[in-house]
Amino acid sequence: HVGHFTVNANITLSRQSFGITHYKQYPPNISKIYSYFECRRKKGSQFNEVVFFGLQYLLKKYLTGPVVTEEKIQEAKLFYQMHFKQVVFDEEGWRKVLEKHDGRLPIRIKAVAEGRIIPRGNVLFTVENTDPNFYWLTNYIETMLVQMWYPITVATISREFKKILAKHLKATTGSLEGLDLKLHDFGYRGVSSQESAALGGAAHLVNFCSTDTVAGLLMAQRYYGCPMAGFSIPAAEHSTIISWGRSREKEAFERVLDQFSTGPVSVVSDSYDIFNACKHIWGDKLKERVMERNQDSCLVIRPDSGDPTETLIEILEECFGCSLNSVGYKVLPSYLRIIQGDGIGLGSILQEV
Repeated sequence: HVGHFTVNANITLSRQSFGITHYKQYPPNISKIYSYFECRRKKGSQFNEVVFFGLQYLLKKYLTGPVVTEEKIQEAKLFYQMHFKQVVFDEEGWRKVLEKHDGRLPIRIKAVAEGRIIPRGNVLFTVENTDPNFYWLTNYIETMLVQMWYPITVATISREFKKILAKHLKATTGSLEGLDLKLHDFGYRGVSSQESAALGGAAHLVNFCSTDTVAGLLMAQRYYGCPMAGFSIPAAEHSTIISWGRSREKEAFERVLDQFSTGPVSVVSDSYDIFNACKHIWGDKLKERVMERNQDSCLVIRPDSGDPTETLIEILEECFGCSLNSVGYKVLPSYLRIIQGDGIGLGSILQEV
């Protein structure tokens, strides 16, 4: 029986162990518990506001509909008996939820609209029981609900990036065109689980529509009704480049250009020597091929390691030239762009700008 244990599928098992015993600890005759959740004020906090996001997913996936069944009650009864080595699980209480409410949780949750920007120290959502017999349910689901910290944090940090990028995009181009594509989410491989990727990926999409995190797109699609929240382009990785060998790096680059002759394409170019690749391959041997492309089919060169550097831009300027925009800043030709794929954080981006 324990072999079928699945924490995500059983609400009675989605609580920290000590919380299982709390129904025995409340005052007699209690009928109502009303709890609220906030991002607390803290002196010296990095952010004064948070972006609220992620609750709808948790509600739809884990708390909506008949989530209590006899099978789940029996599973929890056995599990907690083994875990505590005594009878502490409220089998009777959960069976009443099943019998009286058809397995649906008699809980009301009120929340601010998702995507809203809320000053710290304000209520984000409240939880209360709607049936006086089930006061203990309010905080039973707290373990799950406090996991909201993760999508809120990602959405908040993503917004801080957007504020910085907006400020400097406006200052250097005179407009905010393309802002929602300026921070691309490559975080899928760097998180702890599929669900982390989905939550974090969807949270990023609150602010930007550029992503490689498919799990986040699927979450936005399935739980927020957004058919396609983010976009990407064909791109090379180190394995597809180094599989050609060092002496054939030019051929590897050329292969990518041939296979994706229309539309933008990104090519990681630091497999061996980023400066050599930019100056002698892109800027010389393949220069004409690069210049044949246009704004809608631009080549995006990706230096994937090391700190962002002006040297690379200077090499490309030397090879391909540049123009001045309306506010006097140099701009690479429309067929050529750079994406920095490593070392990007709020601290590093603030240093660069």
